Amino acid sequence: MYYSVTPILSKILKERNITQSEFAELTGISQATISRFDRSSQHLDMHLVIISRALDLSIEDLFTIIEQGWIDDDGQIYHGVKKISEIKKDNK
Repeated sequence: MYYSVTPILSKILKERNITQSEFAELTGISQATISRFDRSSQHLDMHLVIISRALDLSIEDLFTIIEQGWIDDDGQIYHGVKKISEIKKDNK
């Protein structure tokens, strides 16, 4: 499986009317680190845990996750876009 993973912390903070400075103070993570979160391809495990707990979200909820390719039950290979929420529905 191939996935596209995009951080969405800025969007979450905006929806909750929380500034980066306020969130930095709440979490103890520097404002600069909070600011870089959505531009980074790697995140410290500790930061993921702290951020997700502060927002009462799962770590997965801090990202938009899209499956880029998959194999069906007959072994047919597909390339395209399938959102993780659709995959979860398919697997139930």
